[in-house]
Amino acid sequence: MRAQAPVGRFTFGADSPHYKWIALSNTTLGMLMASINTSIVLIALPSIFNGLHIDPLAAGNTSFLLWILMGYMVVTSTLLVTVGRISDMFGRVRMYNLGFAVFALGSILLFLTPSSGTAGGIELIGFRVVQAVGASCIFANSAAILTDAFPPRERGFALGLNQIAAVAGSVAGLVLGGLLASVSWRLVFLVSVPVGVVGTLWAWMALHETARIARHQRLDPWGNLTFAAGLTLLLVGLTYGILPYGSSPMGWHNPFVIAALVGGVLMLAAFLGIETRVPDPMFKLDLFRIRAFAAGNLAAWLGATARGGLQFMLIIWLQGIWLPMHGYAFDQTPLWAGIYMLPMMLGFLLSGPVSGFLSDRYDPRLFSTGGMLLTCVVFVLLAGLPANFSYPMFAVLLLLIGCGMGLFAAPNTSSVMSAVPAENRGVASGMLATLQNSGMLFSMAIFFSVLIVGLAAHLGSALSTGLIHAGLPASAASRVAKLPPTAALFSSFLGYNPLGHLLSPGILNHLTPAARTHLLSRRFFPTLIGAPFMDGLRYAFFVSAAMAFVAAIASLLRGGRFIHPSGERILEVEPGPVQESREPVSAMNSRQTA
Repeated sequence: MRAQAPVGRFTFGADSPHYKWIALSNTTLGMLMASINTSIVLIALPSIFNGLHIDPLAAGNTSFLLWILMGYMVVTSTLLVTVGRISDMFGRVRMYNLGFAVFALGSILLFLTPSSGTAGGIELIGFRVVQAVGASCIFANSAAILTDAFPPRERGFALGLNQIAAVAGSVAGLVLGGLLASVSWRLVFLVSVPVGVVGTLWAWMALHETARIARHQRLDPWGNLTFAAGLTLLLVGLTYGILPYGSSPMGWHNPFVIAALVGGVLMLAAFLGIETRVPDPMFKLDLFRIRAFAAGNLAAWLGATARGGLQFMLIIWLQGIWLPMHGYAFDQTPLWAGIYMLPMMLGFLLSGPVSGFLSDRYDPRLFSTGGMLLTCVVFVLLAGLPANFSYPMFAVLLLLIGCGMGLFAAPNTSSVMSAVPAENRGVASGMLATLQNSGMLFSMAIFFSVLIVGLAAHLGSALSTGLIHAGLPASAASRVAKLPPTAALFSSFLGYNPLGHLLSPGILNHLTPAARTHLLSRRFFPTLIGAPFMDGLRYAFFVSAAMAFVAAIASLLRGGRFIHPSGERILEVEPGPVQESREPVSAMNSRQTA
């Protein structure tokens, strides 16, 4: 029996045939807002650091750069499963509404950040954590609320639109961040405030609990603690592993990084042991006995790992190399990088709804597997581009990779969510979102590591030779050639001309005007690092292509359409239009569980 609308709430109760569209529009708004904020700071970082009066490349300030950039995703990844489990216990709509309110509060605090310098950086990171707590409630419950609200025949379409909001938001955030940051860095956070406030009021008025909440469930404090600690340590270790340590371009042998990674693995191992012994575990390990759930989550993690760092790497490619080569000033490249990434969002917008709609009627494996295979092919094609590529070809590849992601997202999410019992949809949604978010962070660590290895092998010699040939004294060229690859990447990413940042006025004044102009030109540094950068980036693309291919195999092995028999009709498992299945529930379950 569905819940009735409380007195004074929105007129469309949970019984209304229109309620599902209310749920779709509100959760899509929430996903759009939360996703925009995963990427909006990528383009706005130069303005943010200038506004706070922090030099992110100065000694000791790199941690500000990393935590403002990646802290939001670390916090959401850590909390998603816990929030999903709590939602199953106390209500998904209740936790979703709370998330909207907390997100709005975090956005207000970010806009009002009172301090500058180091204190301002710490405040900003803390307020981003508040915002991320709210986002975790939104991410963890959107898919579960839609799965509750929509019948199986329409679920893929609904989840497809919701996934479009998630991916489109991450791309739209790039452009929005660039536009707002050109006026004021505070506007980057203010833009979420009215959406958060309106969304909170709308969710409170319009959304109603439709799930049955089992009574006498208990929290799993030790499971929550070990999972949060283990995943946080692991993600922090991956984050700091890409930073230089001593004379090494990366920090994988840093004792802190090693301790964090080992400690994270041990904590997660303890977590798995705890979850097999408690009566109400936070992480429903027995769900992985359902083949559709296990294979769908594996495909989602591999897909997120394959593409998660892609956006970041493409932005660096555009900002640090291609745009300066084509005459754009370094301080203008953040905005234009976001604009030139729009074909990827267009591809997702074109393929996402179509894939979701058709996957409700035909075998979803056709679309999810095909999407990952297309993504794999595009990664290989991207690896074949030169540093100074032709933009029409680049735009076509972005469009295709967006289409591949759109083909995969809705059918895979719908299959995972439909395969679990109705009472476990909150924790299942949190588990899926956790794997996807942690996959994206893991992807950034992989991309950076592979890219930095490629850069480290050739960057020093390329810089030294090029600078001496341009007229710089050998001693000065030797010092600049020791520039860590990470610093070269981050300086380009932040819209700085690295040579203008590294060469002192004394050295520049000893050069002829022509040599000085040539060294500080927009094309000089990008041309120097173009070949070493592409050596590393090609390795990263090939790694991602391999992961996308394995994700396609996992998606194919998921089995046919499977709807868990907890109060819903069982649909056929063979490809073709949706029909009622005459196969007994027990027979279908035996084929769909591992």
